[in-house]
Amino acid sequence: MPNIHHTAVVHPDAEIADTVEIGPHSVIGPNVKIGEGTHISNGVSIYGYTTIGEGNRIFPGSVIGTEPQDLRYKGEPTKLDIGNHNIIREHVTINTGTEHGSRVTKVGSYGLFMAGSHIAHDCEVADNVILANAVLLAGHVKVERNVTISGNTGIHHFVTIGEYCFIGGMSRISTDSPPYMLVEGNPATVVMPNVVGLQRAGFTNAEMKALKRAHRLLYRSDLRKVEAYEEIHALGPVPPCVEYLVNFLKIQSQGINGRFREVLRHPPESVEEVPEELAPPDHESFRYKLLSSEESSQ
Repeated sequence: MPNIHHTAVVHPDAEIADTVEIGPHSVIGPNVKIGEGTHISNGVSIYGYTTIGEGNRIFPGSVIGTEPQDLRYKGEPTKLDIGNHNIIREHVTINTGTEHGSRVTKVGSYGLFMAGSHIAHDCEVADNVILANAVLLAGHVKVERNVTISGNTGIHHFVTIGEYCFIGGMSRISTDSPPYMLVEGNPATVVMPNVVGLQRAGFTNAEMKALKRAHRLLYRSDLRKVEAYEEIHALGPVPPCVEYLVNFLKIQSQGINGRFREVLRHPPESVEEVPEELAPPDHESFRYKLLSSEESSQ
């Protein structure tokens, strides 16, 4: 049986796993599902068609699964899906999706969402993401895996933050931020590769060298982007991470106002289809994941 404080209000239709703990004065709505081992502190509110996975920790004052802050929303049964082993600190707010978007807001696993951060409707937040205090994600934002966004940063709607990107504090992000880079400022600019983050993630020396060279050609030379792409490949094959960086920028260039996902606002027939060769590759085939000891010994 779940451990539910006697002052908590849990709707009888909510699906609560046996090892869940719910603290004083928390409120759980009828369409909520909470997985094994999740701990919900005092004063937490969880509403809507919300599914929360296993081993999450949700701190006081958080409001999860409430209606999207979108004037077009008319009460449609949209959803919020949260993965496993996330830490959701005090006063975090996460909204459900809208029928004008994907109808679901998605949050991955192993994330850290610090106090006062906000994830708006139809966002997609991947695994191992850190949102520092008071980071605000507008609607339809996509945050790829292993991203860190520093405090008091605002992310414009429909922006994509590429994986392993580090966003500096108090930045205004109004265009897509490329993977593997350190981005900061108002307006934000690409400063350098995310050297510390990439080293901690186990990127090889060859990958780091290739990313630094790509950064110089893309952001520190007088080359046009197309010329930089050609120069990046001039020395032969590049690591998958560099290929993904180039593909990310090519996709971004097909968007609107520096945001590829902005095309989601337009009917499909009015948007040029993204060529298959520009689609983000399968992450599982990339080498920048930490090698297991078994792989390292081969």
